[in-house]
Parts: sequence; C-alpha cells; structure tokens
Amino acid sequence: MRPTYADVEHALLGRWPETKLEPSLTRIQALCDLLGDPQRSYPVIQLTGTNGKTSTSRMIDSLLRALDLRTGRFTSPHLESMRERICIDGEPLSEDLFVDAFADVAAYAQVIDDSSEHPLSFFEMIVAMAYAGFADAPVEVAIVEVGMGGTWDATSVADAQVAVVTPIDVDHSRYLGDTAGEIAVEKAGIIKPRTHAVLADQTAEAADVLLERVASVGATVVREGVDFGVTDRTVAVGGQLLTIAGVARTYDEIFLPLHGAYQAHNAACAVAAVEGFLGGKELDPQLVREAFEASTSPGRLEVLRRSPTVLLDAAHNPHGVRATVEAVQESFALSPLIGVVGVMADKDVDEILDVLEPALAQIVCTQNTTDRAMPATELGDIAEGIFGADRVQVVPRLDDAIDRGVELAEFGGVLITGSVVTAGQARLLLGGGTEDVA
Repeated sequence: MRPTYADVEHALLGRWPETKLEPSLTRIQALCDLLGDPQRSYPVIQLTGTNGKTSTSRMIDSLLRALDLRTGRFTSPHLESMRERICIDGEPLSEDLFVDAFADVAAYAQVIDDSSEHPLSFFEMIVAMAYAGFADAPVEVAIVEVGMGGTWDATSVADAQVAVVTPIDVDHSRYLGDTAGEIAVEKAGIIKPRTHAVLADQTAEAADVLLERVASVGATVVREGVDFGVTDRTVAVGGQLLTIAGVARTYDEIFLPLHGAYQAHNAACAVAAVEGFLGGKELDPQLVREAFEASTSPGRLEVLRRSPTVLLDAAHNPHGVRATVEAVQESFALSPLIGVVGVMADKDVDEILDVLEPALAQIVCTQNTTDRAMPATELGDIAEGIFGADRVQVVPRLDDAIDRGVELAEFGGVLITGSVVTAGQARLLLGGGTEDVA
C-alpha cells in the first residue's frame, strides 16, 4: 500500500533527529552511491553560516529563476511543513511528490540501515530525497543550505560549484565550537577545490580561517566589503531601496521588500553568488530589480497583522536576535513593543534576553510544543532577573501568549520570536498557512 504523507512524516521523524551531528559522511555517501549519485547531475550552490542562509538561498533562487533556469532549493529547518525543505522552481513539493520522493529513497535507505552501525538520520534521508528529486525533475541548478556546520553536514556529499558563507557567530556550540574561529573551521569545509567562494562580512577570526581554507584547496574567492557589497541603502515603505556593487557591475534602484540591514547584505551575497555561478558575468540590472522585488522570506521579520502590528521572526541565537531588534527599531515605530518569546533549552537564553530587554516594554514567556522547548516557567524565571518581575508574564500555551501580547500592545506592536519552531507554530495559529511559505 502506498504510504500517506502522514505516514512519511511519521517515518522520518522516527529517525535520529537533525539536531545531533555525527562527524561522518559514510552513510549519506553510501546511500547516494546506491541512488546513482544524483547530486552530481547538476551544479550546486551551497550555503553555510550562522544566520541568513535561508533568506540568501531564496534570493539566489529568485535570481536564477529570473534567468529562466529551473531550480531546486533545499533549506532547513522548516517553518510549518517538511515539504518546504525541498522546492522545485520556487514551489515546495506537493504532498504526493514528497511521498514519491520518500518512496524512491526508502528501499535503498533500508540497505544502508541494515549494514551500518547507526541507521540513517532524519536529515540524511531528507537530503537524499532532495538530491534524488532534483535529478528526477530535472533541475539545472540546486541551491543547498547546510543543516549544521559544513564539513560533515550531509549536504556536503555534493561538491559545490559556488560556496556561500554568510556571517559566522556562535551557535550549536556543543557540536561546532565556542568561538567564531572554531565554528568557521567546520563551516569552511564546504569550500573545496575548484569552488568559487563568496564570503559575507566576517569577524577577523572567522575570515582568517575561511581565507586559509580557500588558499589550501586552491579555490577562488570574493569578499563582501572588498569585492562586492551594499553601497547605498534607504529604508522605504514595505522594505528598503538598495544599490549593490556586484563583482561584475553595480546594480541600483533595487527595491527589496524585506526589512533590516542584514537582508541587504544577504542580497549582496546573492548577487555575488549568481555572478560567480555564471563565471563572473554581469547580470541584467532590470532582471535583478524584478527578482528582488519578488523576494519573500517567511518568518523573517514578517508582518502578519496590523492594529496592533504583529511581527514574526525566527531568530534563535543572540546574533540573529540582535539583527532583528535593530531592524524593528529601524523600520517600525511601535510603542509599546511586546515580546512573545519561546526558546529552545539548548540556546544561549540569557544573552538572547539581554539583547531583547532594551527593545521590549514587556515580555510574555511561552513555549512551543517540541521536547526541546524551554518550559515557559523556566524562561520566565530567567527573564525576571533581566527584565524585572513587573515586565514579565508567563503564558505557557503559545496561542494564549499571542492573545496576551496583543492585549498588552494595544495599538503598538508584538514581536513573536525565539526559535524557528515558535515562529512556525505562531504562523499557523495566525493563519499564515503552508502554501505561502514557498
């Protein structure tokens, strides 16, 4: 009997979770070998970094589709549905196609499970599904975001033609390291011989590691702030107006319907990546304008309601939260601003709250429904030490917490943030829906 979409979700979630990293490509390589190495049947643009990967991936996808190229895009984690992770021509796989992709891989996966010390993980399975699905489509280029790290990430079974490294900061320190330099060592692994590396602006420590990797493997490199970058940025209604100096030429009068300086820098990296993919050729400026004007990034400072304004953001580490706060203060005049915050227990919660404290009039501490979520009461205890008890409310159910935030905001604003899962669940509660995540 053909499995249902719910059956496939259950089977995938029953595997080793993607939040664990085992430093080996043995299983995914063996699975791809059995599948005929689908990841070698099209060129790959691979992205790593701490923040900005998904937004940059979506912008690269938009630019490439504007060039009439058929694209595959793999991103993680998802906001609302697993189907979002595997997109063809900008659209998530339908439930039927997702089931087909799983069925195509499942029999081969069983062979690997039976012959390995550990079975394939959730992430290895879904990477294989993406690579096989892209080959079947077929796509002309795949844009692939790592799950965690770089060298040992399952996506790195492919050798990328272009490797994009967005800003590196501390996250997943249990697996990747406690400093930006240590984390950069793992992320630098996506830069391989004959790769064209596109490096976002980095700390000196991370930049040194990345450039050493470029030199050691003989890759080529372009750097934000040296070879390309944002030369002009003006806040506009619904987004921002940009001038981007690419490697090949300058592109002006770009309207980007996304908020925050970090999204402008993501756009510059996307332009440099596509120029690099085309061998250094300049792009048609009008094409660039049209591609960026159509850009979306669900769950990234997304406006879901007005009166009061309800903003949704998937920031989940101090670096990301800091960028979100700066963008809110730059683009929105919201007073009071109420935070509805739910975080994962393994994150740097104290620093996340430290960043949020000056921006929020009050914080509503809540939790999402996953096992990794920090209990709302525990988050509230930490928040009281930072905000003071009079500015903290604890509402464990996310739907009730959103309602409380809206009540407190009156005609100001609500910022829902703290984790991708919290953002995704809030988006569903507020009627975002999976079909508009593409």
